[in-house]
Amino acid sequence: MKLKDVVQQWLKKSLEDPIVKILAKNSHLTKTQLETLLINVLAENISGKPLKYDEKARLRLTKAKISRGAFNRTLKQAEKNVIKSIYTILLLGYLGIFESTKLDPYIETANRLQEYIEAHKNLPSEKEHVEEQRKLLKILREELETSLENLSKALEDKL
Repeated sequence: MKLKDVVQQWLKKSLEDPIVKILAKNSHLTKTQLETLLINVLAENISGKPLKYDEKARLRLTKAKISRGAFNRTLKQAEKNVIKSIYTILLLGYLGIFESTKLDPYIETANRLQEYIEAHKNLPSEKEHVEEQRKLLKILREELETSLENLSKALEDKL
């Protein structure tokens, strides 16, 4: 399988994940920026070698040809949005809008997200335990989806 096919298959699977959809919808990143950031960060891990930006641009899901310059502009926008998002949280905390107690539900959800990731990584190899683990993952995913949607709505109401 070609690198492009492997990366695009991974991107499609990642971007269709229900939790990723909720997080992305409520993030400061466009779908294109998220895709570009993922390619930049993870494509070299998948390929096992350094990639040039024009090679990374060809890994995008779009059918249209993306120039290296367009890829780099989108990547810079994504990086800027990530940094601004972090600074926004820090600013709100510093000004007292986000007290640590108000962040507790987000920290709790972040910890559950980590548990979900670990559960995915540790799927058992024995067939009899796989179905049980899949049921557990489904329950965890549904709880996370509900929690993330509720956090988003609660924050909208507070701000």
